[in-house]
Amino acid sequence: MDCPRIQRERLEHLIVGPYGVLAENSKGRAEKEEECDIRTCFQRDVDRITHSKSFRRLKHKTQVFLRPEGDHYRTRLTHTLEVSRLARTVARALSLNEDLTEAIALGHDLGHTPFGHAGERALNSIYPGGFKHYEQSLRVVDKLEHDGKGLNLCYETRMGILNHTHGAPDDTREATVVRLCDRIAYINHDLDDSIRAGIVSADEVPYIIRSSCGERNSERINALIHDLIMNSTGGQLRMSSDMQEVFDFFHKYMYSDIYRNPVAKAEENKVDGVIFKLYEHYIADAARLPDDMQGVVASEGIERAAVDYISGMTDGYAMEKFGELFIPFAWTVK
Repeated sequence: MDCPRIQRERLEHLIVGPYGVLAENSKGRAEKEEECDIRTCFQRDVDRITHSKSFRRLKHKTQVFLRPEGDHYRTRLTHTLEVSRLARTVARALSLNEDLTEAIALGHDLGHTPFGHAGERALNSIYPGGFKHYEQSLRVVDKLEHDGKGLNLCYETRMGILNHTHGAPDDTREATVVRLCDRIAYINHDLDDSIRAGIVSADEVPYIIRSSCGERNSERINALIHDLIMNSTGGQLRMSSDMQEVFDFFHKYMYSDIYRNPVAKAEENKVDGVIFKLYEHYIADAARLPDDMQGVVASEGIERAAVDYISGMTDGYAMEKFGELFIPFAWTVK
């Protein structure tokens, strides 16, 4: 009797359509490995990402609001999980490879900095090589995880992670699904969080969004995902022209009225100072970096190691290190 992996690969010929990627056709890993008897290569990628330290740290990294009070605001981890669920729904409906889709979705934001995009902008402005979270996400899975060995993921998973923001001409359909679902997820849940925070009221959301997508978060997501699925044919992922117009308006509205809202971004001007001071501290002396960064120091320089270390911090840990290094503590005379 064939092992479960081979049975699954055989089943994929029935459930994965002509535009999806069969696990048995993967371009493979940079370092060849013996195949698992139980899981396909893409299933193994899902597990490796889920069990990584960088994945666990996402629960304490900002999505939009810096360290909000309240239990129901999204974090980078809950965003990742929402993208994963949406992307799997689309992939299944379009007969694509759900496992590859899930692997890309779970890994796409592993390289995000503390303090969300404010932290990304700060590192990009001070690091000579520039900093992009999608490039860092690939670096995390290729070089930083597993004590510097990387996760040795499949080529298709790695490229989906790298190109999840802007896309690439040779994207798999699974990678395109994640890219689209990432955008659908964040504009909807960020609007939901903004309403919860009182930055905008539900009645103030533009009528074109409410009338075309719905009044509630679940209605808006369902409308966009349903339209995407029903209008994607012949291997091309697309929305209807009417819904695409609404989606484009929705996206612009979030940037003009929410992401740049002075209430939502009131604390972001402090992020530069925290990131700059930490960076200056660590590049001044390589010994200040932890042992697991010393290999990067030796091979790629202290600046690269400092950026890797800082970008991997959670919001809370970055603030803790900043306080420990630069804020004097009270003392008493005994």
